[in-house]
Amino acid sequence: MLYKKKVHPTEKSELHLRNRHKKRYDFKELIDSCPELASFVYLNAYNDESIDFFNPDAVKMLNKALLKYYYDIDYWEIPQNYLCPPIPGRADYIHYIADLLGKHNNRKIPKGNHVKCLDIGVGANCVYPIIGNKEYGWLFKGSDIDTVAINSANNIIEKNPFLKEKVEVILQPNKQDFFRGIISNDEYFDITICNPPFHASPEEAKAGTLRKLSNLNRKRITQAKLNFGGQNTELWCEGGEAKFVSNMIHQSRQFSLKCLWFSSLISKEASMNVVYDALRKTEATEIELIPMGQGNKKSRIIAWTFQTKDEHLKRMNEKW
Repeated sequence: MLYKKKVHPTEKSELHLRNRHKKRYDFKELIDSCPELASFVYLNAYNDESIDFFNPDAVKMLNKALLKYYYDIDYWEIPQNYLCPPIPGRADYIHYIADLLGKHNNRKIPKGNHVKCLDIGVGANCVYPIIGNKEYGWLFKGSDIDTVAINSANNIIEKNPFLKEKVEVILQPNKQDFFRGIISNDEYFDITICNPPFHASPEEAKAGTLRKLSNLNRKRITQAKLNFGGQNTELWCEGGEAKFVSNMIHQSRQFSLKCLWFSSLISKEASMNVVYDALRKTEATEIELIPMGQGNKKSRIIAWTFQTKDEHLKRMNEKW
């Protein structure tokens, strides 16, 4: 049964202006770039080309096509049961922090290998470094506590030669540390990014996955497919994102002279009271809250620095 064809906006207005994914997916172009996607594309009830977003294999193949078409990634594989991230949302984070770096630089976004970014929890997918390097030419260092994720990310780098010498990923040996053991004595970063595990328990993570799948399928789902949502360390931690990010903020104070800006995604607005309290206690000199939205989902980036505007200008004049 066909329904009356929907009239879709030409652009996704909630995405960043520079986001390559603002327009609706052009499946013909994506299939030309990644022929394996063709078997997952079908005409939905509104006679629109789409994929089954309830099917993790289809979502993974769409990601491969997007990364190939927009970011020249020839090889992208992730281990089973690891997080398959939404590419448009990941790109949004990168573009917003690019604006942040340009804030004290006469709104001019710094590009090239003079800019270095630390991705805390880079994951098996290595998506933030891929997008950040391709869009702006930045150098990336990624860390993770999961050896399987590190091996996967390194495999992606190895099989996409343009990422070599531009992206480095290393294991964080201490699960309680964010920066110690990762930032060496002679390193300086312009920005840190993080997509923290935002649930506070396995039960909360499972409930969140079921809600997501129920929304996608438009009916109540009571059992999740394991390869859809991600590993435990990607989805939950004790205290959830509020405690995770507040711990990161407290530790960042010790590295205040090693990084210009620190940042993290915050999924839940309810987490912000705890986060702001941590920022007050550490006496951050400047705080930025950047709203983000993808579809019906609203999230935000919290960014902070311990350096003065003059110190920012000194960094820019010397390195950018």
